[in-house]
Amino acid sequence: MSKRIDRSWVVFASVENDEHDRCVDIFSRPDKSFGYEEFRRDVEDGGAWTPTEYYSGARYATAELAYAAAEKSVVWLAEVLRVSPKLRRIPPSH
Repeated sequence: MSKRIDRSWVVFASVENDEHDRCVDIFSRPDKSFGYEEFRRDVEDGGAWTPTEYYSGARYATAELAYAAAEKSVVWLAEVLRVSPKLRRIPPSH
């Protein structure tokens, strides 16, 4: 888990690009807000996921709004979700 994702937050979707070197986590917080963060994975980092931006600071009222913001910010994400809509997960309590 990234240093930018607090342990109290629940990641309910993790979407990777086709090369498996980029990932977006969509999460919920205890205050019922939602957010997302983008990560990269490079060989020189030993395959660890490293945050690339500071998206996790933004708060959204719904998972759908977090997805919409992520798809606008992360260039490859919208296409991956279009091709594989089952990757668009919603938290169980939603």
